[in-house]
Amino acid sequence: MYYSGNTFSKKNLMRFTIFTTVALMLLFGYIAPKETTFPMEECAVISPECTHLESRFPAPVGYSRAPADKSSYTNYLRQLPLKEYGAFVKYFDGSTKNKGGVYCSVIDMDIDPVDLQQCADAVMRLRGEYLYSQKRYNSISFEYLSDGKPHYFSTYANGDYSYAKFRKYMKQVFNRANTRSLKNELEKVPNKNNINAGDVFIVAGNPYGHAIIVLDVVSNSDGKKQIIIGQSYMPAQETQVLINPSCSNGSPWYNLDTERLTTPEWTFDWSDLHRFPAQKS
Repeated sequence: MYYSGNTFSKKNLMRFTIFTTVALMLLFGYIAPKETTFPMEECAVISPECTHLESRFPAPVGYSRAPADKSSYTNYLRQLPLKEYGAFVKYFDGSTKNKGGVYCSVIDMDIDPVDLQQCADAVMRLRGEYLYSQKRYNSISFEYLSDGKPHYFSTYANGDYSYAKFRKYMKQVFNRANTRSLKNELEKVPNKNNINAGDVFIVAGNPYGHAIIVLDVVSNSDGKKQIIIGQSYMPAQETQVLINPSCSNGSPWYNLDTERLTTPEWTFDWSDLHRFPAQKS
């Protein structure tokens, strides 16, 4: 049976009804837009009871960590101690950085009660702490903004290689170096697929820039890689493990197959990837 005159046939009426229903569902939010998130199997679970970076953040399914020598920077970063899961980042003055969606863990490393250890400073702190732990005192050096020359811990120490002396040296570095001076001493990594733990994404900026550090790297059988990133920020604050905003479950793993590296508080181009020179590795 068909409708006559200006009415639709049953078939056309059905099409009109379906179209109207879908339109109304979209209008009132019953059909969610497509999410720009990675598949859940690529957003690894977190082991909150674990107290070190490598154990708290297992590699995503299908990925694995390459073996690392115990004395390497890679291993040092993997073994970084973490505060209790759920702990808040503390600013230099003891106040709390209570910002959801930015970080998922806090590196258990004290900072001075002054507004010094910001982004580039945290990168240099980790590098300096690693070299100090290996007693490679002559390799600890950072360029100052004022003269663009490396300033060595061994010269500053003048025979006193105590940890207290090292921390005083680092405090001086934080006062006299910044993202621009750090970028000047780093080497560019032209291919993001060659990324390593300890590499740095850095933008000098004017007046402000930013720097973050690659804390860990995993890969799969196809050579595809994912990374974990750490940062400090302004004002001075504890170093934190960043959440990937593209993952719906708060995962820290970042896929390299994106147009840019988008973190919760800064977006980098892949061309911003740098590395400490080989003589300081």
